[in-house]
Amino acid sequence: MEKEKVPQDKSNLTKNNVKELLYATDENGNYTTTLSTGWEPKTIALSNSIDEINERIAEAKMQVEIGEASPIVYYMEINKMDLTILSSYVGMWKWRVKRHFKPTVFAKLNESILKKYADAFEISVAELKNIKTD
Repeated sequence: MEKEKVPQDKSNLTKNNVKELLYATDENGNYTTTLSTGWEPKTIALSNSIDEINERIAEAKMQVEIGEASPIVYYMEINKMDLTILSSYVGMWKWRVKRHFKPTVFAKLNESILKKYADAFEISVAELKNIKTD
């Protein structure tokens, strides 16, 4: 793509005054870098991804509020983690972390294990135990 034809559509990047670095050809046909504020297909894909993440967070929050899941599930979604990533952060087997997703098991966790989760999510143990319902 020629440097002059690099899309400059409004996107999520423009809201934060961020630009993406792209490669394009200059007037001599040589590759060079240029900045773009976005282009429609990418904006749509990014928007869909953000919507999906927000839906997963809302679902996790609801599960915690009705007692189907522990707050670990909610904070894992908020921090865009999956089971593999979270287990590596807290230094536990995946099956053990998954077991802590159960509210009855979570309620029995000792302070040192709760602290590992709180540290992974960069929150306090008190925040871990009580998710905000705003």
